[in-house]
Amino acid sequence: MVAAAREQYLDGQRVDVTVVARELGLGRATIYRWFGSREHLLGEVIADELEALVTRKRREVTASGVDGVDGLLETFDQVNRALAHAPAVRTFVEQERLSALRLLTSSSGEVQPRAVACVAAMIEDEAEAGNYEPTADPETLAYAIVRLAEAFLYNDAAVGIRGDHSRLREVQAALLGAPRASHRRRTPPPPRDARPGDS
Repeated sequence: MVAAAREQYLDGQRVDVTVVARELGLGRATIYRWFGSREHLLGEVIADELEALVTRKRREVTASGVDGVDGLLETFDQVNRALAHAPAVRTFVEQERLSALRLLTSSSGEVQPRAVACVAAMIEDEAEAGNYEPTADPETLAYAIVRLAEAFLYNDAAVGIRGDHSRLREVQAALLGAPRASHRRRTPPPPRDARPGDS
C-alpha cells in the first residue's frame, strides 16, 4: 500500500486511495482499516522519504570526514536544500495547500515526530562520540531545529515552498552553538583531476 502511494506521490500525482486500492486489488475499506485515513497513509509515505533523505545526507557528510557541530549543520543544510528543491514536496504543497502544511507540520501526524526523532538521534550520536556538547537536551534541540526548518521552508499555502535555506542555516547554526565560521555553507573540494596544478 505504501509503495503504491509513494509512486503516486513521487510522480507528482495526488495520492488517491481509490487508485491505490484498485492497483492492489483491495477495497478502500481495507486501506482505511490499516491506516485510518488518506492523510495517515500519505504521512507515512512522506515520513519514509524524509528518513531516507536524512540517512543518505548523513552518510555523505560523514564520509567526507566532517563531524561534530559542523557535521550536524552540514547534514541539516543539505537536507533543507534537498527539501526546498524536491519536486514532489513542491507539487504536494501547491496541490493541497493547507492540508499539506498541516500534514507536514503537525505534532500529532507522522512527519514531524519522525523528523524530530531523526535529528535527535544525530545529536545524541555526536554527543556520545564526544564530538559535540548540545546546547539543550537533544529532544528539545531537535524539535526547535525541525520547527525552524518548517518555518523557513514552507511558507503559507498561497505561496508554497519558500526555500530560504541560507538564512535557515544561520539560525540553525546559532541554535547548535556553532562557531561563526560554520554558519557559511561548506563548499566541497573539486575532484582531484580538476584541482589546479594536478597532472
